[in-house]
Amino acid sequence: MVRQRATTMILLALLVLVLTACSITEATPPQQDTPVEESGTQTIEHLKGTTVVPQKIERMVVLSAAYIDHMLTIGEKPAGVNVEVRYGGDYLPYFADQLAGIPTVGSADSPNLEAILQIDPDVIVIESRTAESTYDQLEKIAPTIVLGTEWLDFVDDTTYWTQDLLTIAGMYNKVDLAKEKIADVEQQAKQLKAKIEQLDQKKLAYLRVREKTLQIYAAKGHPTNTLLYHDLGFVPTTVTPAEQREDLSMEKIADIDANFVILEVDPNADEYLNNINASSLWKGVPAVGADQVYTTDSFWLFKGWGAIGRSEIINEVEEMIQ
Repeated sequence: MVRQRATTMILLALLVLVLTACSITEATPPQQDTPVEESGTQTIEHLKGTTVVPQKIERMVVLSAAYIDHMLTIGEKPAGVNVEVRYGGDYLPYFADQLAGIPTVGSADSPNLEAILQIDPDVIVIESRTAESTYDQLEKIAPTIVLGTEWLDFVDDTTYWTQDLLTIAGMYNKVDLAKEKIADVEQQAKQLKAKIEQLDQKKLAYLRVREKTLQIYAAKGHPTNTLLYHDLGFVPTTVTPAEQREDLSMEKIADIDANFVILEVDPNADEYLNNINASSLWKGVPAVGADQVYTTDSFWLFKGWGAIGRSEIINEVEEMIQ
């Protein structure tokens, strides 16, 4: 009798354990292979390695005209922008309306660290040339991304200008939009190239008048150059260098066999420009005699790096060849 009672007690205890286990199983669903919750950050690869920035960026400071262009292209506004001292230390004119009210933070070469600190940015984006002198200081303020590359590393890549745009667009999850904007500009260039191909004479010289010298830009080595000679199909002159811009002496002006001249004039170059215009050698250039000299707004070298700027160049060139 005692043995039966003991057996019964053991069975009851086991039953209680089983019921308790079932209860726990019902209350706690089995674990599933669910995705890991997002950390709220993203990792960006750049010239200084990798940097962790917020998944949702609210305040990006940029120290390059190209990066201003890239942000506006994808519908984002920077929280702070650099200025170009030699052009008055203010917004670049072709962005001025869209940047109204946005703080300026010094130049790319000499950023105003205090102004950047006051913005409290999520991320700072700079070029490699800026990184040489101020990367460590900027990194103490906010995660700092270094884009671009060394000069002429992209000399044979005519689409190089798109790379930083796609990187910045990726930080905002807007790569598809950036690709659409790139395709729009490429189509615009293709349509104009078809018109230029119909011209009987299409030799072009892209010249820059500086304070004490005249320079001629190369057929490649810069996105603006490759836009003109590759994307739009102009033909380099006999004095157009292949890869790097060169100085032209007054005597060499006679060798410019251009049907079209793009003339970019620095703000301090009026006196030298007057000397060129007075030269009989200049008057002998075919484009000068045919009244095919087009003076730009001095910002083409900036514009060539971005979708907005490139579109403006294409529109100006189309007017030039009418």
